[in-house]
Amino acid sequence: MTQQSESATSTTPRTTTTRTTTTSAPTTRTTPREAGAPAGPSPFAPPSPPLAAPRPLGERRVWPRTFHDRLTAPLPGIKTLARFAREGAVRPGREGLADIPRLPFEPAPLPRVDARTVAVSWAGHASWVVRIGGLTVLTDPVWSRRILGTPARITPVGVAWSALPRVDAVVISHNHYDHLDAPTLRRLPRDTPVFVPAGLAGWFRRRRFTQVTELDWWEAAELSGVRFDFVPAHHWSKRTLADTCRSLWGGWVLTAPDGQRVYFAGDTGYGHWFTHIGERYPGIDLALLPIGAYDPRWWLSDVHCDPEEAVRAAQDLGARRMAPMHWATFVLSAEPVLEPLTRVRAAWEKAGLDRGDLWDLPVGGSRVLN
Repeated sequence: MTQQSESATSTTPRTTTTRTTTTSAPTTRTTPREAGAPAGPSPFAPPSPPLAAPRPLGERRVWPRTFHDRLTAPLPGIKTLARFAREGAVRPGREGLADIPRLPFEPAPLPRVDARTVAVSWAGHASWVVRIGGLTVLTDPVWSRRILGTPARITPVGVAWSALPRVDAVVISHNHYDHLDAPTLRRLPRDTPVFVPAGLAGWFRRRRFTQVTELDWWEAAELSGVRFDFVPAHHWSKRTLADTCRSLWGGWVLTAPDGQRVYFAGDTGYGHWFTHIGERYPGIDLALLPIGAYDPRWWLSDVHCDPEEAVRAAQDLGARRMAPMHWATFVLSAEPVLEPLTRVRAAWEKAGLDRGDLWDLPVGGSRVLN
């Protein structure tokens, strides 16, 4: 959500592959019409529409200069900014912060898994350790105590960096600072496979990452038998004063070789994309959905789900289970810090859903798919 600038030193990236046998393909130019078109069948595809055939890992591509046409709501204009200056609140009051000591924080060892086990561990905010198909995948990894423009995290990181197994891949939803954290990413080996939205590969290559795969909506890549599909979200991108919507934003559907599926929504408002994702990727076993940073609604409803909308999104997706995220870590908006949890539990119960299918984990908690 913050928009401060960040400098980087440009270097020439290598294109060799060190962890898979797939080699980089030549640079290709992708047009907006081509980008969203399915490219072929997949063993996990519903009858219609077929899923895209996996693209080559590390493929060099040329993208449109801007992705403004993917916005599902206009960005704030002068009138909206003026209203926010008059009445907007970006932090809860004293009463809203009083429950910080009650936020659920229960770090525990990562569960033991094998190649047929799917397990998730919540490190906080949108950072998960996903074990799927024998891989360890990090989502939007932020292990820093502070991000630019935001107070320090109100709960510690739930999974110690030293406790992580070898990281086999990283997925990034978009370039906002609370989802793309340079200090955390510097801890990774530069040959770690990274999957990013269209237009964001250059940011990683300037930091000498050598295995960067950028995808458009509905496109996919495959690593060691696990499929990585990039799907739409109701959000936007901006990292500097001059790069608004220059890279894409979205979520990820991870599919194991045996068909088990985990959907990571990244950062998103509520809208029609959830139904389309559920139709194209049936049988989602677990949806990792954001429930925080939603108040005031007139300011944030287009880009952040509130707890009730997150429950509705899980139903639109046809997901068997939901794990809330994007709360209890950074104070990004005005709702009381514990309110997202109480509201999502109430919404889940009101919807008549099985309580055991709401994985409202504490920061540091883990669950294993049976």
